[in-house]
Amino acid sequence: MDDLALDIKALDVRYGPVQAVRGIDLSVPRAGITALLGANGAGKTSTVMAVAGVIPPTAGTVSIFGQSMTKASPDAIVRAGVAICPEGRRIFASLTVEENLVLAGSAAGTPETAASRRDALMDRFPILGERRKQLAGLLSGGEQQMLALARALMSEPRLLLMDEPSLGLAPQMVDTVFAIVEELKAEGISVLLVEQNASLALEIADHAVVLANGAVAATGAPLDLAGDDILKSAYLAA
Repeated sequence: MDDLALDIKALDVRYGPVQAVRGIDLSVPRAGITALLGANGAGKTSTVMAVAGVIPPTAGTVSIFGQSMTKASPDAIVRAGVAICPEGRRIFASLTVEENLVLAGSAAGTPETAASRRDALMDRFPILGERRKQLAGLLSGGEQQMLALARALMSEPRLLLMDEPSLGLAPQMVDTVFAIVEELKAEGISVLLVEQNASLALEIADHAVVLANGAVAATGAPLDLAGDDILKSAYLAA
């Protein structure tokens, strides 16, 4: 457990009578990347939402850095060192780039600490510094993804949940996003990566899990899964 950022055991997630996740086991090593793959509707986002505390699991356990967080609130999970970069980015389109980051930094401690983090992230993502007074809804898709990622990093997470970060992006921007994910790993941040681009996800992941119909269909080293028929049938062919 000490070497795991995230450890999920026998997780079930339901939406009323519909069971979206069925008894899955999944882990993310400290300073490692676990890719969570599968077709639309396989249960990937439901898994992420359960880890983030947005959807309470109906069974199973969630441990974060060795601490049980199964029934924890989203606020408590953030305080435990978790941040989410959600599918569809979900930025505040009517606020400026800077205002999005200010809002994300509201739980960062003192205003001075939040401002320091905001400035550091604008340095890391220069395009955000250039667009700091621009409405976020006017940014390109790639710029919005940078903002969503910077917003998640405002809390200085130890575990980052990334849900479909390449969705709708141009190939060059996809490469940029994946390079940043590798940088975050090198900095000691653990990543659970839900990704439609299976090939790219497997290139940077340390471990991979394939879901089909809410259950684990395959798990293992990325090189072993890259040509696996289960991956092709559960993901690529869907």
